[in-house]
Order: sequence, then C-alpha cells, then structure tokens
Amino acid sequence: MGEQMTELTYESTSRRAKAAGTELHYHEAGPAGRPDAPVVIMLHGGGPGASGWSNFGGNLPFFARTFRTLLVDQPCFGRSAKPEPDRDYFSYSAGTIAALMDELGIERAHFVGNSLGGGTSVRMALDHPGKVGKLLLMGPGGISLNLFAPDPTEGIKRLFAFQTSPGPTKDQLRDFLGVMAYDQSLVTDEFVEERWASATDPENRLGAARLAAAFARPEWREDWMLWREAHRITHPVLLTWGREDRTNPLDGALVALKTIADCRLHVFPHCGHWAQAEQADEFNRLAAGFFSQ
Repeated sequence: MGEQMTELTYESTSRRAKAAGTELHYHEAGPAGRPDAPVVIMLHGGGPGASGWSNFGGNLPFFARTFRTLLVDQPCFGRSAKPEPDRDYFSYSAGTIAALMDELGIERAHFVGNSLGGGTSVRMALDHPGKVGKLLLMGPGGISLNLFAPDPTEGIKRLFAFQTSPGPTKDQLRDFLGVMAYDQSLVTDEFVEERWASATDPENRLGAARLAAAFARPEWREDWMLWREAHRITHPVLLTWGREDRTNPLDGALVALKTIADCRLHVFPHCGHWAQAEQADEFNRLAAGFFSQ
C-alpha cells in the first residue's frame, strides 16, 4: 500500500469544482507519490444533514492509502449547489458526477454508493458505463425492491416526518438517526447536534425540498425505479447490506442479486443502514479486496 502522510481533516481535503454548470464540493485524498492510483468515488445517502464527509470521513484514511479517493457532496447536499434537477435525481446527480470526472481528468473510477448514493452509482453504470469500474452498493436506493417488507419502511417514514415538517425537531432527527443505526451508541448527542446544524441550515432545507420534489414528479417515476434496469448492468457489483437495516431492508437485495450478471452479496450482522461506520474494519477490508481484484 502507498503512504498518506498529510493529516486528513475536513478542511485539508476540501475541494470545489464546477461540473455541468453545477458547483460541487468534495473531499479528496490519495497515496503520496501515486498519481496513477486507482480512483474510488464515494457517494453518500440522502438523510437530513448528509454529506460526503458525514458518511465516509471516517473511512477516508484507510482508502487514501491505496486509492485516489473522492467523497462527493451530491447536488442538493452539503456544500454543493442546491439546484432544481431537470430530470430524475439519480440521472441528474450521475450527470454531474460524470462531468466532475471529466473536469478532474478521471477516465474511470470504482464507486461506493450508500442508499441514495447507491442509486446514483447505478445510474452512472447505466448511463456512463465507460466511466465505471466496479460498484460497491450499500443498502442502495432505486435498485432495491422490497419483496416482503412493507413500504414505506420505518426509516423512510421517519425521514418523511422530518423533511415534511414545517418545524422539524431535534427529537425527530434523533428518531431518524436511531433507525439508521443498529448500534445506538453511534447516535451520540454530539452526532445529533452536528447533523441538526447541517439539516436545519436554510440552504440544506432548500436542497432537501428540491430533492423531494424531483422524486415526486410522476413523469420521472420510472426513471428512478432502477430495479427495472438491473439486468443491463455489466459491471462487477458487490451488494452489501446490514442484516438489521430498517430503511432499505435486506429483502430489497434479491431482485438485483438475481438479475445483475456479475453480482455478489455480503451481509453484515448486527448492522443497520451504515455498514461503513458500524462495521468499519470489515467494510474497509471487503471494499479494498473487491476493488483490488
């Protein structure tokens, strides 16, 4: 493995670029002296206050030893712009990520996509296949189809309760975060305060509203039902799922597992929707092995 010498803080890894007319914020780090290192792009989920750093900041030091690693704030999140998507969100976000790759001179990358970011990663593979190496999808949105669990799931109900409230409360946010994690010790007061500050920022509230509006457009509904197109994915795919995921339950993996030609499934026990945090060591080893094969 290469060596990463610089301390990886939020500010030291923070970058900005314009992609397809959209201002994107991202974090970048990689092995020193390895400009040819393979690239991994990590795309976060869609919960209140979510960003590239909030989802994957804890994993960055491990990945940056081997991979040029980018944690991207997707459009409508974090420090990225909060535009009104002109098509379904997965396609819109994938278009901006593809443009960011062009802007940064990245021809091809592996993708890690959590929840909403999983849907964007799948759309990358479908719409920009030449830019994608392998996909590691964590409880992904869009491509998961709940065969047995009722819809909306518990996590989605808590998400809607927070996002649609004219005056969301900290207790609502804590309830949502508590559903995301199997290990409740992760939902500390400090963590809740951090996410609360981000989730209630006026710009981020605007982004959340525009995201929700894009998913509500009936003419775009079929475009984000990615399970209908799973059979077209030709890239190697590793589905990862928390056994106790109450947002995108485990049965949602089955259609994708059956229809994607080169697909495997890894299930983390004692784990909810955030395998990268709850099972960090196993997740990191699994991802590095998959991308290095």
